[in-house]
Amino acid sequence: MSHTQAEGVIRNIIREIAQTCLSRGQTLSETLIAFMVKAVVLDPRNHFNVDRTLTKQDVQKLIELCVDRLMDQTSPTLNTIKMQVYFDMNYTSRREFLEVQQRVLESRLLSLSREITDSRAKTREDLKNLYGKIVSYVIQRSNLGSATDINTVRETTAALQSIFPQSQLATFMSLLKRDKEQQLSELTLIVSGIRLFNKDSQKGGEGIQNLPSILNETVPAVATDVENQLAGTQLLAWQYTALLENIYEQDTEHIECPIHPDLLKQALYNTRQHEAFLRFILSDIIQSAKEVTRLQSDLKTRMTLLKDTVHTKTTVPTSHVFPHFTALASLWAGLEGEMLLLSMLTNVASGLRPFLSAQSLLNPDQLELLLQGLQVQTDADRCSETAEERVVESEMSSCEWCFPESTVHFEDVPLQYKGFCGFTLVKKNGLLLPGNPNIGILKHKEKYYAFSSKSAAYEFASKADEFVSAVVEMAKRWPELIQLLQLHHEFASVTPYSEMQSGQKLLVKPISKSDASMQTETHPLETNIVKSYEWNEWELRRKAIKLANLRNKVTRSMQTDLSHMRRHNSTQTFLPKDASSQMKRDGESNVPKPQVYLSGLRGGTNMMKVDLTRAVDE
Repeated sequence: MSHTQAEGVIRNIIREIAQTCLSRGQTLSETLIAFMVKAVVLDPRNHFNVDRTLTKQDVQKLIELCVDRLMDQTSPTLNTIKMQVYFDMNYTSRREFLEVQQRVLESRLLSLSREITDSRAKTREDLKNLYGKIVSYVIQRSNLGSATDINTVRETTAALQSIFPQSQLATFMSLLKRDKEQQLSELTLIVSGIRLFNKDSQKGGEGIQNLPSILNETVPAVATDVENQLAGTQLLAWQYTALLENIYEQDTEHIECPIHPDLLKQALYNTRQHEAFLRFILSDIIQSAKEVTRLQSDLKTRMTLLKDTVHTKTTVPTSHVFPHFTALASLWAGLEGEMLLLSMLTNVASGLRPFLSAQSLLNPDQLELLLQGLQVQTDADRCSETAEERVVESEMSSCEWCFPESTVHFEDVPLQYKGFCGFTLVKKNGLLLPGNPNIGILKHKEKYYAFSSKSAAYEFASKADEFVSAVVEMAKRWPELIQLLQLHHEFASVTPYSEMQSGQKLLVKPISKSDASMQTETHPLETNIVKSYEWNEWELRRKAIKLANLRNKVTRSMQTDLSHMRRHNSTQTFLPKDASSQMKRDGESNVPKPQVYLSGLRGGTNMMKVDLTRAVDE
C-alpha cells in the first residue's frame, strides 16, 4: 500500500470513528481520535501487526476498540489522554505566546496599515481622512483606549500633532512603503509615551487602564489559586500511591477494595499528569511575577527621569525626550503582554480541572476508610527516608554514576521518566514512585535515571536495557505514560499531540536508530604512486619548455617496398611563413643636379665651358 493510500485509509478510519461517537452523543477532536488509534495499534493485547496491511476485519476491529475506549467516560485513562491533548493544544511557552500575540496584532492592523501606506491623497479632504486613519492606527496599535471613544481620539490627535503635524503628510507620502511603516511604528511609540506621561501627571490618559495596580492584584491571586489546585492534586496522588503500595505489598485477593487496582493505577497517572501540568503553569506564573516586578521598577525609574527632564526646562530638544517616551511605551507593552500571558495560563489551568477524574473515583469517605492504618507519605518524606542511602561506586564499577558533590549543575540533570523510579514502575506493575537523585543518578547510554532506593538502583543498573524495554512495553499497555514519562523518543510512530495531524500516517513501524562509526586506512594502496609528480617548480618549467619546443620539430616517416601497401603513411610539416624586417626609420639624401653650358660651338674658334650647377649649401 502506498503512502497516499495509507493516509486515505487512516482518514477514513478517523472519520468513521468520529461519526460513530457523534451518533452516541460525544463530539471528539480528530487529534484525540488519531492518538487513540495509535494507542490501540501499539497495545500488544490487541494483536495488530504494523508490518502488514490491515484487512477489512482488522479495520473494523480497530474502529470498534477505539469507539469503546473513547465512549468509556468513567475511564481515568481517557480523561488523562484528553487532559494531555487539551494542554498540548492550548498551552504555549512564554516566548512563543508573546510572539504570536504580536503577529496577531500586526495582522489585525494590516489592512489599515496598507490603506495608509498606499494612499495617494491630493485634496485637503483626502489628507484629512489620511491623518484620521493614522490616529486610528496609533490608538489600535498602542491598545491605549478605544478608537471609537471621542476623548481618546482627541487626546491622541493632540499628541500626534505635537510631533507630526498634518503639514508633514506630503513628506510622509513621498517615502518608500518600508519607511512609511517604520515611521508609523515610531509615531505609535512616541504618542503612547506622551499619553502615559500625561496620565501619570494627571493631565490626560483617557481610557488607559492602571495596569500596574491590576497586575499587583492579579498575579498573587492567580499564583494562590494554582498553588491550591496543585496541593489538592498532590494530596490525591500521595493517597493513591499509599493505597497501591499497600495492595502490592500484600495479597490482592485478601484486600477488600471497591475499586480495581488497575483503576487506582489509572487514577494515580491522572493525578500525576495534572500535577506535572500545574507545575508547568506555576513556573510560568512565577517567572511572569518576576518580569512584572522588573517592568514596574523600570517604568517608575523612566517616568522619574522624564519628569526631571521636562519640568526643569522650558524647552526640551526632541532628541532628549523622545527616547524616554519610546521606552515608556515599550515597558507598558511588556506589562500588557504579561497580562495576556496570565490570562492564558489561568484559562489553561481552569480547563484542566474537568479532566481530573481521580477525585471523583472515590468519595472522601471511601478514601478515608481505605486509608485507615496507612501512612500517607509525601514526596519529600520519601526522599527524607532514603537520605542516608548512597550508591557505592566500587560495588557497581561497570556503571557511571553522578553525585551532587561531583557533578556540576546536578539539579539540572535531565532525568528519564520525569524523575520517577523505573525499577519500581516495572517491578510493582506500574506504580509511580519519585526517585531520589541524592542516592545516585545512573548514566546509561547518555541518559540519566533516578531511583527510589539504593537496592532499586543496583538492580536496575545490573539489567538496565531489560528494564528500559520493560518500561516501553508497559507504556504500550497504558498509553498515557508516553506523555507523562516523556517516552516519545522510544516510539518513532508516536508524536506529541501538538505535532500530530489527522492525515498523518499512523500505522508505521518504529524506526530503530543507533550510533555507528567507521574508519579507513591512511594509505590502503601503497603502490599507487604518481611517477610524474614533481615538487620542484623549475623542473616543471623545464618540462613545459621541452613540450613547447615540439612546435619547431618535423615529423618524418618512411616505408619500404614490402610495407608501403600495408598501411597509410602521412607526413606533416609546418608551412613556410612570410618574413619581413623593418628599419627604425626611413632615410634619404638629395644633391643639386649638375648643369654645364658650352659656348662657341657654332663656328667659333674659342669655346668656353660654364658650370651652372647650384651650390649644395644654397
